[in-house]
Amino acid sequence: MYWQSATGRKITLAEGDITRVSADAIVNAANSALAGGGGVDGAIHRAGGPEIMRELDGIRAQSGGCAAGSAVATRAGKLPARHVFHAVGPVYRDGRHGEGELLASCYRKCLELAEEHAVETISFPAISTGVYGYPIEEAAAIALREVVRHLERPDANVRQVIFVLFGRNAYETYVKALTSLSQQPAP
Repeated sequence: MYWQSATGRKITLAEGDITRVSADAIVNAANSALAGGGGVDGAIHRAGGPEIMRELDGIRAQSGGCAAGSAVATRAGKLPARHVFHAVGPVYRDGRHGEGELLASCYRKCLELAEEHAVETISFPAISTGVYGYPIEEAAAIALREVVRHLERPDANVRQVIFVLFGRNAYETYVKALTSLSQQPAP
């Protein structure tokens, strides 16, 4: 399924392995220590090779890590991309501790990095919906809202955003959220 703006920019939904999808940049659902982990983070590091972690070691030495709601960029190693944007999503508590704004900030920061690095295609996982416990329905609505806002900007360099979702439930949840978003009247 896909959504397309009046200017031809597109959101595509796919079910699968983000490490196998070719894009200028791949977004990693990282932890604040930028130290690798399980899920998407582990898969990206395994597929991309040790050069990604070496670059993150340098970033950690300078900054100590990455705060929730932010992201840092590295090269992509052996991945089918030029860059990896390591985004740190919030751990979901109850939705009343700024989690929504932090998650939205992750997507905005990655899209800012995309513009800085002249990225035209970027792939996202469902940030914070795994071990961080963010309810996928809410996360999908936030992610898609932020991406649509960015793609509708006249100065956006990004041409295509691909959400690569792990598992049928995640894919179907994003399809439902994108369908709902597409049916809303334009502002």
